[in-house]
Amino acid sequence: MMRGRFAPTPSGLMHLGNARTALLAWLQVRRAGGQFVLRIEDIDKPRARPDLAAQILDDLRWLGIDWDEGPDVGGPYGPYTQSERADLYREALGRLEAAGWLYPCYCSRSELMAIASAPHGLGAEGPAYPGTCRHLTAEHRTRRAARGKAPSLRFALPDEPVSFADGVAGPQTFPPGAGGDFVVVRADGIVGYQLAVVADDAAMQITDVLRGWDLLDSTPRQILLFRALGLPVPRFAHVPLLFGPDGQRLSKRHGSATIAAMRAAGMPPERVVGHLAHLSGLTDRPEPVRAADLVAGFDLGRVTLEPATYRSPRDGQDVTGADRDH
Repeated sequence: MMRGRFAPTPSGLMHLGNARTALLAWLQVRRAGGQFVLRIEDIDKPRARPDLAAQILDDLRWLGIDWDEGPDVGGPYGPYTQSERADLYREALGRLEAAGWLYPCYCSRSELMAIASAPHGLGAEGPAYPGTCRHLTAEHRTRRAARGKAPSLRFALPDEPVSFADGVAGPQTFPPGAGGDFVVVRADGIVGYQLAVVADDAAMQITDVLRGWDLLDSTPRQILLFRALGLPVPRFAHVPLLFGPDGQRLSKRHGSATIAAMRAAGMPPERVVGHLAHLSGLTDRPEPVRAADLVAGFDLGRVTLEPATYRSPRDGQDVTGADRDH
């Protein structure tokens, strides 16, 4: 059985871009008669807010998106909030460390900033880490540790390419070492996104991951973690992002693009869903439609690869004034 998920971070209000990803992930699972999981990724506690997590759940339900397992309804693979899953991450870290995949990194912020000037790396992950601490001798590591600064832990990339068939973007191949060794535990002790999401998806038996295009570059890293932990690798599909009129991907700074703002303006959910369906290539025109009415005709192959831009509302203009870019 297909098991998919939507895993938002409650650091801002849900906007149209988040909502479109949630809608497509939900439609993929519902069309296949599978199970849909909602997971709140609040592992970075300084950024996460419980009130925003509650707002996300409310906005999703308003749009007509439901879930079979989640933080409010429970399920066999809970808890469904990352901040409550620390034991799982510690267990995964222990397995990686025992197998020799991890090493401590003592690089300072200034050293990492110098690396940031490098012209290579993965788009979603920043510049490639050159492996400065990977080849330190035991003596050098003891000397660095004696300075009192806690190290981060990095995953040592194997010397092999990573290939996978993306459900929307098509065949993908990343060369050996793409993006450089990455952090799995920060110096402040917070577990990195890459490890947490892999451990969670495996534990929750997720078979299909549909998410935004900005995470396409993270996929080879996650595939390598799945393999290092001896876990099954899910199928991936990455959908194009929505952009604001400033040319930047939609975020909390585009206040009028949030679902909360549209609800406050009196926009019915069917109208928002209709625009999202049209922007995704599922319908010919942006006509009002219920999310449930899109299930029967959903086909992942119809999802457009064209980027789309959200237009800020002006007097007399539709609150969801978004257009496809050609």
